Order: sequence, then C-alpha cells, then structure tokens
Amino acid sequence: MTDIVDVPPATGTALIETVTTPDGPFTILEANGAVLASGWTSDLAAILDRLRPAARPARVIDGRTDAAAAVTAYYAGDLAAIEAVPVRQTGTAMQSAGWQALRRIAPGEPLTYTGFAAALGSPGAVRAAASVCARNAAALFVPCHRVLRTGGALGGFAWGTEVKQSLLAREAELRG
Repeated sequence: MTDIVDVPPATGTALIETVTTPDGPFTILEANGAVLASGWTSDLAAILDRLRPAARPARVIDGRTDAAAAVTAYYAGDLAAIEAVPVRQTGTAMQSAGWQALRRIAPGEPLTYTGFAAALGSPGAVRAAASVCARNAAALFVPCHRVLRTGGALGGFAWGTEVKQSLLAREAELRG
C-alpha cells in the first residue's frame, strides 16, 4: 500500500481523466503521479470542489493519468490494484492519520464509524472519524466507502449511497 503524502498543495499542472465504470463515470485529478481528487462524476468542478481552494492546481488539462489503470483493474476484479496508487491530500494530523487508516481497511471487511474511531486510537471520537471520511477527496483510492453506521446502515457518501452499496457488494462478492 502506498502511503498518503501530506505535502504542500500542487501549484502546477494536473491531469484529469474520466473513465467509464459500472458505477458511472469516474474522474481522476492527478499531479506528479499522485491522485489529488477523484469520484463518480464527469464534472470537473465537482472534483475540484473536493479540494480546499489552496490545494487546487493552477492548471488542469485533459490527459492520461497513471491511476486510471488501477481503476480499470479494480472493476475487473483486482481489488488490491487501488492500494499502490499514490495519493496526495493535505489536512490536519488527524485527517492524515485517518486517511492512512482507511487505506488499511480490507476490501469486504468494512468497519463501523465506531470501529474506525477505535482504529484511530480515539474510540469516543466517532464524529471526528466521520469527518475524516467526509473530507476525503481521493474516493476509491482512500476507501471511505468501507465505513458504515452502527448496525450496518450505509450512512452518507459524497458520490451517492447507490455507488457505496455497489462497491461494498462487489468487494464482499470478490472476497467471499
């Protein structure tokens, strides 16, 4: 698994690429080989809105991203393909630790928000753990979809609960 790098924001040029998936168009914003933001949309503005203004690249151009192959492989059944994709997100120390922890949740073995908070070493910080998921810009590569409400309810997901359910079902089927 590639670590999340917490570095100053990209200020140069980023590539954007949209690939077709069974869950709809999936767009990747990548700079210097690391995913900055991604999600199930073809709308550039929706992807850029996942980033804090100071973390947005100065320029975005259409191009081939390194991460697109991992998305294709994931949807073809190689759930581990997304683990090696470098991700660059900026945030607080807790957010960075949370994004790292999300990458350690095994496909097909989701955690509850309570379990995720415990994995972060703060079992009482359920709201903070949920906030880490909500502020994740690199959907799929940092698999926040693997965190559920107590009792197994889906909870929220920036790209829609239908996509979250589809991802969880795919991972459970391929792991089972």
